[in-house]
Amino acid sequence: MNIDELKNTWNQDDSFEETPKISIEHKERINLPLEKIRKNMRMEFWSTVGVFVFAFALIAVSPGPFKFKFYITILIASMVFVTFFFYSQFFKLYKNMGNPMMNTYESLKDLLHQFQLNKQYYLSFYLAFVPFLVCEIIIVLEFIPRPVPLSDLHIAITLIGTMVITMPLLFIIGKWWFNKFYEKYIVQIKNLVKELGQ
Repeated sequence: MNIDELKNTWNQDDSFEETPKISIEHKERINLPLEKIRKNMRMEFWSTVGVFVFAFALIAVSPGPFKFKFYITILIASMVFVTFFFYSQFFKLYKNMGNPMMNTYESLKDLLHQFQLNKQYYLSFYLAFVPFLVCEIIIVLEFIPRPVPLSDLHIAITLIGTMVITMPLLFIIGKWWFNKFYEKYIVQIKNLVKELGQ
């Protein structure tokens, strides 16, 4: 093979070319579900902030012994810390969805992978609240005065029953919430990516 043939072969090899760009029509179709997801993420973030502000305000004005209020405050502050960790992961995804460089087929495939990861984070986020709920029940059982004190058996049944009911319930609620506010839009994006790959 002489040098001219080598040059021609090199020029005909398109494996080094840039990944094809997405057409304007496809971009518009992809941007609609992406913007819906971003809008729902903003709504969820501000709702969560509102819930925590309300919880702290309620503790501040509610009557009760110092220990009770202190333990509940520490518990809610710990919940804020856990929530901050998960929301920092969600925020990365939020930023990536608004990235103007996200205009190639490969970048969309990467985004779908991020959606899958964040779905796992999302369900983990809900399950992470089980220990907090159990601790809150323990504090309530210990500090709320009753005319007749609860027996050890009654306390054990209440705690175990709470865990048995709460863990599956939180998982189901998390899955339902994710499907309602995110999954249907992710499916739309997935279908568009399949179209592009054909």
